[in-house]
Amino acid sequence: MAKKAKKLKLKTHRGAAKRFKRTKSGKFLRGRAFKQHILSSKSRKRKRRLRGTTTVAAVDTPKLARMLPYK
Repeated sequence: MAKKAKKLKLKTHRGAAKRFKRTKSGKFLRGRAFKQHILSSKSRKRKRRLRGTTTVAAVDTPKLARMLPYK
């Protein structure tokens, strides 16, 4: 009888795990860019709109799904 090969565990990309969160529907959430420094030159309205999270583009979702197999 042939020996059954073990299925390898996949490693989570730790950098991606800290930056992205998966929703219940399977989409990924990310923080918005341009809100770290040089904020004095940005308008109050612009900074307010940069708050919170937004979804990752559909073209990047398969790549993130490979990086975060168990999330």
